[in-house]
Amino acid sequence: MVAPTLASLAADLAHGECTSRALVEQCLARIEDPKGEGKRAFLHVERDSALAQADAMDALRSCGAAPSPYAGIPISIKDLFDIAGQVTRAGSIALNDRAPAERDAPCVARLRQAGFVFIGRTNMTEFAFSGLGLNPHYGTPLNPWNRSQRHIPGGSSSGAGISVADAMAHGAIGTDSGGSCRIPAAFTGLVGYKPTARRIPRQGMIPLSSSLDSVGPIARSVSCCAVLDSLLANEPLPDLHDISLASLRFALPRTYVLDSLDRYVADDFHNAVSRIAAGGARIDEIDIPELAEIPALNAKGSLSSAESYAWHRSMLATHSASYDPRVLSRIQAGATQSAADYIDLLEARARFIAQVNQRIADFDALIMPTVAVTPPRMTDLQFDGTYYRTNALVLRNCTVVNFLDGCAISLPMNAPGEPPTGFSLVCRQNTDRRLFRYATAVEHRLSSAEAP
Repeated sequence: MVAPTLASLAADLAHGECTSRALVEQCLARIEDPKGEGKRAFLHVERDSALAQADAMDALRSCGAAPSPYAGIPISIKDLFDIAGQVTRAGSIALNDRAPAERDAPCVARLRQAGFVFIGRTNMTEFAFSGLGLNPHYGTPLNPWNRSQRHIPGGSSSGAGISVADAMAHGAIGTDSGGSCRIPAAFTGLVGYKPTARRIPRQGMIPLSSSLDSVGPIARSVSCCAVLDSLLANEPLPDLHDISLASLRFALPRTYVLDSLDRYVADDFHNAVSRIAAGGARIDEIDIPELAEIPALNAKGSLSSAESYAWHRSMLATHSASYDPRVLSRIQAGATQSAADYIDLLEARARFIAQVNQRIADFDALIMPTVAVTPPRMTDLQFDGTYYRTNALVLRNCTVVNFLDGCAISLPMNAPGEPPTGFSLVCRQNTDRRLFRYATAVEHRLSSAEAP
């Protein structure tokens, strides 16, 4: 059975083949299944409110007044966003005494205006500071792939990815400061989108890094992500049709993003590139030496550490014992950065963006594996040294895009039943609408039954 998309659900609702209440009840049943991951994927479930929202959307649709074609479809919201009347904890227990939000975050309000039903708040890495998705406070939702082996979900939007992968929601809203939408998508066979950061308002959201944070969706298809992104950005839905792979030219960086790939990722990426090239796309291998300079640029501390420390420093004086120690150490690293170090890094980033943009100016997009490895098992991350090395490798390719201030999308590239892997297309800032068109053509080719 093919999993429904937002477009197919909207068509079913429009034709009376299902109701919003039925969709919500199905999602709630999945969340409440004692054998499922609902208790770990969600920190708060809006059962009564979701059913009431569903009934309201069904009533509006019955009289031709549905606010959008997607009204009544249940989605999840990462526990980083304010929802009126709820406490935003960011996957932490340090904020348990925080007052409930007085109003929705602007991006949440835009989705509410379109009539989406908020099914619940999803689990996440505490304060969004890891690409692995582990949470010692609330538990870690397990990856659906080979679940008995307890593979990680990817983070930081861990519950967001699992909510869609396990059909507990039909789309999820997360954040992406270094891959936090794309990594869970790549690890669970979904599509994850990181927009140009400035397109979507970040007010009403607990920040990780004001320089790198972006708001993005995780869903089942490129078109699903395009729908959610257009609403989040308050822009018209891009035209996803009438583009041929033969009209596109992609750049494949030779180094850095291809280093240390495990065999599944390497094989899947090679096959994906071959399929896309056979579909007519021109793919040129190029050198982008600036990518390999990113670790050195961050040697005195990252933007995430500096900017998260600035937000947390007063709370650390009284609540540091409540933090996940692995997250705490990364935040506290920001205390060692001087103001000069931070300014130097901002200036180095500006040079990096200008140099890389110049190198890729003649291409429609960069292509690369989303993550260098398949999802590790929880037992592989027991020791801090392994945890930090794995986290750095998982984040490596995705962080390139955030540092570049670009936009990117991750598509599944593995064969059914094989370990999940992700294929990324990356574009310069403010080319999001074009990227969705390119990704639609690539998605069609990668999902085609035609041989490469």
